[in-house]
Amino acid sequence: MKMIILDRDGVINHDSPEFIKSPGEWIPIPGSLEAIARLNQAGYRVVVASNQSGLARELFDITTLNAIHHKLHSSAQQVGAQVDAIFFCPHAAVDNCDCRKPKSGMFEEISKRFKISLKGVPTVGDSLRDLQAGFVSGCVPYLVLTGKGQKTFETGGLPPGTQVFPDLAAMVTSLLKVQAAAAHIPI
Repeated sequence: MKMIILDRDGVINHDSPEFIKSPGEWIPIPGSLEAIARLNQAGYRVVVASNQSGLARELFDITTLNAIHHKLHSSAQQVGAQVDAIFFCPHAAVDNCDCRKPKSGMFEEISKRFKISLKGVPTVGDSLRDLQAGFVSGCVPYLVLTGKGQKTFETGGLPPGTQVFPDLAAMVTSLLKVQAAAAHIPI
């Protein structure tokens, strides 16, 4: 099974310093949903792993988060894309839980649920904590410069081997080219 793990805010959709608190505020980054469709066509299962501390902060409730994710799924389906699963941490940083990135609990849960090792699985994020959680789980880290990505890049301290791309669409194009070259398949 081929899998890729994506952060949500700043990777798939535009981020907001005030959090994404409603379906109306969830706006896909141009090309991101089409990139997910290309991943699906190449045989990838697409999983989202997202910190959602807005729940703990009571900025929105679980019904609203479900409505946001319904919009994500519906918007993806409109372009022939499918997100196989969405994992999220509902806790605030002060809760010191194991599932909040940069800790690896969410990634461990993904590994358990899908019954696969995450060694070599690509993970895409726009913040250092996204990349750290994936890296310690054996994933290959990719930073996108959308969302908080530019600031993350400028701050530095990225996990070893992190590749940097302007956005998810560019990252997927590169990944699929490398995969096709390894399999000697023209794209």
